Amino acid sequence: MLTMAIVILLLLMCATIPVAVTLIILAFVLGYFYSDFPFYLAAGEVLWTNSENYTLIAIPLFVLIGEILVRCGSARKAYSIMDAWLSWLPGGLIHANIGASVLFSATSGSSVATAATISTIALPEGRRLGYSEGIFSGAVAAGGTLGILIPPSISLIIYGIFTETSIPKLFAAGVIPGLLLAALFCFVTIVCSVIKPSISGQRAKYNWKTRIVGLFSLMPLFLLFFVVVGSIYAGLATPTEAAAIGVLAAVGIAAAGRSFSIAMFTDAVLGSLRTTAMIMLIVLASYFLNFVLSTLGINEQIEALFSGMNLSALETLLLVFCIYIVLGMFIETLSLMVITLPVLAPIVFAQGFDKVWFGVVVIILIEMALITPPVGLNLYVVQGVRKRGSIMDIVVGALPYVLAMFVLLYILVIYPQVALYLPNKV
Repeated sequence: MLTMAIVILLLLMCATIPVAVTLIILAFVLGYFYSDFPFYLAAGEVLWTNSENYTLIAIPLFVLIGEILVRCGSARKAYSIMDAWLSWLPGGLIHANIGASVLFSATSGSSVATAATISTIALPEGRRLGYSEGIFSGAVAAGGTLGILIPPSISLIIYGIFTETSIPKLFAAGVIPGLLLAALFCFVTIVCSVIKPSISGQRAKYNWKTRIVGLFSLMPLFLLFFVVVGSIYAGLATPTEAAAIGVLAAVGIAAAGRSFSIAMFTDAVLGSLRTTAMIMLIVLASYFLNFVLSTLGINEQIEALFSGMNLSALETLLLVFCIYIVLGMFIETLSLMVITLPVLAPIVFAQGFDKVWFGVVVIILIEMALITPPVGLNLYVVQGVRKRGSIMDIVVGALPYVLAMFVLLYILVIYPQVALYLPNKV
């Protein structure tokens, strides 16, 4: 039964059937062949019960924050300021890709949105200044992955819902690893630039006055971050309430910058509706699939398979890493998380690993999936904006940043407190 489930899942994925539809089809096929119970009779109850989760409301609100900030020009302003502060480093403008991704991630919560926004701004500028498009585009794709690690993160919210883990603690856990990963990305850029100076192009020169004034213009973004995240940690708001406050703050930023209009807000709402519909359909379909798998006993089969291997805690963790890395090459990131968490998370928790810590680790593994072929979503997003050359240029350019993610995973395994220090203070 387990083998049949895996085969059906891969066949449907290869047939490019939408992920949510794939999960529903898999659930019904398994139910038809292995159970006398008509699962379709329970579908409505399962979907409705899980869609009532109050925390899920935070997802469309965080998406809307990102959509508003994209349309009001905040992302472009953040990029130019990061260029002023970071372009003196070896690698020049490439560091601005990473720095701007950090800033936008702290307000967006979506990797795809971060990659799409920063690539739209960065690629024309990099092309104009003569940067090597491979590593330049690879840095944009890699920087976009920070969107699901640095809070607020939609993926961390979904992880918290599926594993019943505190979302404020997950947000706190993502801060230090997210900033550390950004620093590793910058270090990788410096190393690549020293080894091969030709990847860098011309560098704009800025005086200190321009840099300081630029920091003041970023104050609205910093304020938005502290309003959203600070209200959660101060106990003034739940993540959902903080997201609603964040929407109001984003509207205020747009209005203060004289870029708010009914047409702009309507476009932002429609964009967030499209994104939210996709996310929620996948999440609810995975809930139904997990209901079927649990009823048929497949989850227990997988747990028995792991138990029968007699692996140590570290060996179990490394095997889970390998599963995520391999599956991440073929399955879209959100789908990968919602498919695997109900099965693999209990196995990892049974070995004594911390739920919050594992949440950060899972996000980093999923980040790898965003920039590893053949289904690295950020690679295709950046290539779609680039509109020329081969996507293999971006794949090769992103590889050094994949190595940086492996380094961060090693650090987290050896020093779990890197992720747990802030949550333990909350």
